[in-house]
Amino acid sequence: MNPPTPTPPVARESDPTEPRIKIYFLPNLMTAGNLFCGFVALTKIVEADLTAGDYHQIKVALGFILLGCIFDLFDGRIARMGGAESPFGREFDSLADLISFGAAPAFLVHRVVLRDVFVNYPQVGWFIASIYLLCGAFRLARFNCIAAQSGGGGGTDFRGFPIPAAAGLVASLTLLMIQLHGKEFHAGPWRYLLPVVLLFLSWMMVSNVKYPTFKKLNLRATGTFAKTMVAALFIGSILILQEHILYLVLPVLFTAYLVYGFVRPRISRQMRRDIEDEEEDEEDTPS
Repeated sequence: MNPPTPTPPVARESDPTEPRIKIYFLPNLMTAGNLFCGFVALTKIVEADLTAGDYHQIKVALGFILLGCIFDLFDGRIARMGGAESPFGREFDSLADLISFGAAPAFLVHRVVLRDVFVNYPQVGWFIASIYLLCGAFRLARFNCIAAQSGGGGGTDFRGFPIPAAAGLVASLTLLMIQLHGKEFHAGPWRYLLPVVLLFLSWMMVSNVKYPTFKKLNLRATGTFAKTMVAALFIGSILILQEHILYLVLPVLFTAYLVYGFVRPRISRQMRRDIEDEEEDEEDTPS
């Protein structure tokens, strides 16, 4: 007697009620560029030979951290302009931010300062650097929770200093000091400012100080004559002086954004709206 022929498995159709993960190409491509910059920055920091006072690899790493900030600036704006915001993009962006703006700056400060300061107690240097990384991870997780609860991108304000801005401040400040002191950077007293800035930014990231997200910034909106002149002079100075002005302008811009969080609640609503280029809500517009 022949054994019964086994019945081939029947292919099940996909459940139409099962939620599909939306992965939008262009915004996530920008996020992937951010993550790539973070990885290259970490690689350059490891490859740097600081015994001879050669900070070329460190400067390259700083450049990639700042380039990651540009990618991070555009991924969210592209997603909002095309209506392509998604939970996947938000989570992917946070993972990339943790590498590029959390691990890379923390490892950078440890490599150029903390390792030499705590030669006899290396665990202290690692602990100080890890505080920044942990606070950055906490800040990103809190942002994702707030965004999920609100059902959108987390509102028009950041709670706590954004981690890309914190990394930009650390990177631009380090780049400025290396440019000013050159090979004498490892022996200069100003380098000890970096661990202090790192710890202060760690506290600011997990604080409740609110910062504007500039999500309502409209590139087609009309502006005042003074704003247009300032923007034109700023762009013109960069084109003329090129990298020399960037070494000074970048840390000033990031520092101004940091200070603005403290000044913001104390200025008038109209001035705040002018600075942030926010349009008046309908309920605030007089009839």
